Amino acid sequence: MEFKTLRNIENSFRQIRLYALVFAVLCTGVTGYAVWHSYRFAEQQRQKIYVLDNGKSLMLALAQDASINRPVEAREHVRRFHELFFTLAPDKNAIESNMKRAFNLADKSAFDYYKDLSEKGYYNRIISGNVQQRIEIDSVSCNFDTYPYAVRTYAKEFIIRSSNETKRNLVTSCFLVNSVRSDNNPQGFNMEKFAVMENKDIEVIER
Repeated sequence: MEFKTLRNIENSFRQIRLYALVFAVLCTGVTGYAVWHSYRFAEQQRQKIYVLDNGKSLMLALAQDASINRPVEAREHVRRFHELFFTLAPDKNAIESNMKRAFNLADKSAFDYYKDLSEKGYYNRIISGNVQQRIEIDSVSCNFDTYPYAVRTYAKEFIIRSSNETKRNLVTSCFLVNSVRSDNNPQGFNMEKFAVMENKDIEVIER
């Protein structure tokens, strides 16, 4: 009788140890899952930015890896430079203002090209002849496989005079290097070795 009682007590202790072990494993699993889920939730929250709209309401914005947008920013940088550099009005102050803004996006090669045109009297003829010049960008091709990034721009240039309108085919090349972002250079690039590969008349329309 005593032996049976002792055996029952031993079995009870084994069951208690088994239950305790199972309970400990379950607690460890629940704790691990809770910690992992907390870190995951915190990481997801870091990808969200809340923007105050005129001091009244919060708008949700999503954070993205800056490198994802670099190709888009590169093309916009080159596009903006060409719009500033090749859009001209018969006004000296307007030309100088555009050129000053364009030079913030490029190195000395752009200034050298401007200086060469200036010495040839190109801008003086624009002013004295009351000529308008504008540009339409067809495409900007960037090679992001090697650094600095090689860029080629294809565009149409329109030179509008009182008597006619000249349409030109414009092809330029340059290299893009990373630079510091600023108000004058929001994309954070700088153009190097800017060169005009082609700039020839393709059509003259009488007005």
